[in-house]
Amino acid sequence: MNQVTLLRQTLQPHLAWHGARLSFLAMFLIALFRVKTVNLTELAAGFMGQAQTDSHHKRLQRFFREFELNYYEIAKVIVGLMNIPEPWILSLDRTDWQFGQTTFNILTLGIVHQGVAFPVLWWMLDKKGNSNTSERIELMEEINTLFPERKIAYLTADREFLGHDWFGYLLKQPMIPFRIRIRASDCLSDGRRSLKAGIVFQHLKLQQTQILPKRRRLWGYWLYVAALRLEDNDLLVVVTPNSPSTAITDYAARWGIETLFGIFKTRGFCLESTHFTDSERLSKLFALLTIALCWAFRTGQWLHEIKPLKLKKHGRKAKSLFRRGFDHLRRIVLNLEQEADEFLNALEFLSCT
Repeated sequence: MNQVTLLRQTLQPHLAWHGARLSFLAMFLIALFRVKTVNLTELAAGFMGQAQTDSHHKRLQRFFREFELNYYEIAKVIVGLMNIPEPWILSLDRTDWQFGQTTFNILTLGIVHQGVAFPVLWWMLDKKGNSNTSERIELMEEINTLFPERKIAYLTADREFLGHDWFGYLLKQPMIPFRIRIRASDCLSDGRRSLKAGIVFQHLKLQQTQILPKRRRLWGYWLYVAALRLEDNDLLVVVTPNSPSTAITDYAARWGIETLFGIFKTRGFCLESTHFTDSERLSKLFALLTIALCWAFRTGQWLHEIKPLKLKKHGRKAKSLFRRGFDHLRRIVLNLEQEADEFLNALEFLSCT
């Protein structure tokens, strides 16, 4: 039994897809780890089988052009594969880049786990620049619909995600706790006077933090405020409706979504090398990359359990769990005949058990 068939059988319990579609997904994943790019020409060259490269290229084009993907199903697959403990930490952000005259702009909501935000919902914004309040609210409504019983610790977001209506939505019952960074130019009021956040915290020295003892009014709502002077002298100011003592450390989890975008781009799958100009095709590609991310990350976790990664002087791992799993899977798929047993072991991380 060849490796494509084995991988297809492993994926089958997760996805209610036709056998031919599952075979395609299996071939796509193996090719992706082989060539390390989403460029269709390169992927086609990495496909297994007797067919010519041109035939594989056409098959790739047909999938992204014709196959209708159920993104809710993909979200549930991701949650099932990663088994992220509750309460969840959510991270919301955008990634964008330019290809010719086309601007790619993807609003993404992920669940942070061990330093990476695993995407469960994403929207292709048909514009440049920031998302608006209605787009963010719809995204949050979707995750509530998908996972109504899941507990959420808090939502993290950067300075783009501000505004009266947005904060009002998050503060409604049941409240969605948040740790959101504000701009130094945003004004904080104590009820008597209003000062810019940069002025309120201008006295902070490098690496010094401060939590204001009382709430301040921002965008029409009374919120706790905490600040940290970063090593580059920039000011990090975070607002939250609760738990101000942990607001700064909690906010640090937001970096997981930046790590995700790095994995999808330069540090992993080279998403920016796609020549897609159609947003729906790009969204399908994003979904397949998310499955590949889960496989690599779970493989890295297993390898770390067998032989823990060394820590550098700054306390961080010498290699990320994703990179360790990615490199391991790549070595296997480039030498399938010699690594048949290792391939079988790697399939365990995509199984239901």
